[in-house]
Amino acid sequence: MISTAIFPSRYVQGDGALELLGTEVQRLGSSVYVVIDGFAHSAFGADLTRIFSKVGPFQIEPFQAECSDEEIERLSKLAQAATADVIVGIGGGKALDTAKAVAHHLRLPVAIVPTLASTDAPCSALSVVYTPEGAFKRYLVLPKNPDLVLVDSGIVAKAPVRYLVSGMGDALATWFEAEDCRATRAANMTGRPGPMTSHGLARLCFDCLIEQGAMACTACGEGVVVPALDNVVEANTLLSGLGFESGGLAAAHAIHNGLTTLDETHHYYHGEKVAFGLLSQLWLTGRPRAVIDQVYSFCRSVGLPTTFGQIGLAGVSGTQLEQVAERACAAGETIHNTPFAVTPPMVVAAMKVADAEGRRLAAASPDRLG
Repeated sequence: MISTAIFPSRYVQGDGALELLGTEVQRLGSSVYVVIDGFAHSAFGADLTRIFSKVGPFQIEPFQAECSDEEIERLSKLAQAATADVIVGIGGGKALDTAKAVAHHLRLPVAIVPTLASTDAPCSALSVVYTPEGAFKRYLVLPKNPDLVLVDSGIVAKAPVRYLVSGMGDALATWFEAEDCRATRAANMTGRPGPMTSHGLARLCFDCLIEQGAMACTACGEGVVVPALDNVVEANTLLSGLGFESGGLAAAHAIHNGLTTLDETHHYYHGEKVAFGLLSQLWLTGRPRAVIDQVYSFCRSVGLPTTFGQIGLAGVSGTQLEQVAERACAAGETIHNTPFAVTPPMVVAAMKVADAEGRRLAAASPDRLG
C-alpha cells in the first residue's frame, strides 16, 4: 500500500512572530497582494503597512465575509491587476481559505497568517467553499500546501477565548476521524491513505488538548502567552491541520457540513459545529463509554457545545434533522470513511442521542460550563 502525507513548506510560530512576516515573505516574492479580514485590517493595518513597505510594492484588500466562488473571482482579478507575485492571507479561516484559492487560481505562492487559532485551515492544501449565504458548497483541493504559515501567538492570545475554544472543537475531532480512516484504509486529502506519522500527529493533537486545553483558555482569558497556550495554538493550527489532511476526515466534518444547511447554525463557529459532529460520531461508531465520557467532560470544561440548543437548534424538528443527515450522507462525503455503511436514519439517531446526553449532563451538574 502506498501512503502519502503533505505539509506546509515553512511554519513559524511564537509571541511577536508578526514582526518576521516581511522577512519571511521576501523568500516568496516582492510584489505582495494581501487578502485580509475586516477585524485584522482594523487591528493590524498600520503594522502591516510598516512591515510590507520594507518588502516592495503591496496592496491590501479587505475580504468580504464568505469564501465563495464569487469572492475568489473578485480578488483574483484585483490581484492580477496589481501584478502581484505573492499572495498573503491574514485573518480567520474563511479569509485564509480565500487567499489560498486566489493564489491557486493565479499560480502564485501564498503566505498564511492566522490571527485566530479557531480552525485547522491555515496549513492545509484545501479551501472550503461556501455559498454567498454561508452554506457549505464544496471542498477545493489544492495542488500544494501554503508556502508559509506564520502564527503570532501573542495576537491569538488577545482574541476572545471563544475562537480558541472553537479551534479546539475542530482539533478534537482530528484523531477520531483519522482512526476511522485508518480502520477503512480510506483516502486522505491526497487520494491515498495516510502514513503512521499522520495518525501519530493526530493523537498528539488530542493528548495536548486534553492535558492543556483548559489551561490555554485561562491564559487566553488574560490575554497572555504561556507554554500551554502556545502548545494548544500549535495543536489547533499545525497538528490538527496535518492530522486531518494526511490522516483523513470522517463523520464529524460531514455532520458539520449537514448542519450548515440550517440557517439557525450560521452564527456558530466551524469548530463548534464540528464538536457536536464529533459527539454524534462517537455515538454513531459505538466508542467505549469511557471515551465518550472523556470527550463530553472536555467539551463542558472549555465550553464547547454538547446540545442542539448550543448550536442554535433548540426545538429542532425531525424534518430539519433529516435534512442535516441527508446532506451528511451525500455521495462523496467523508462520512463514508466510517468502518461500516452509514445511512441518514443512523445519523439522525446519533445526533439525537448526542444531544440527549449533553442535556442529561447539564441537568446533573448545571454549574459546569457547556
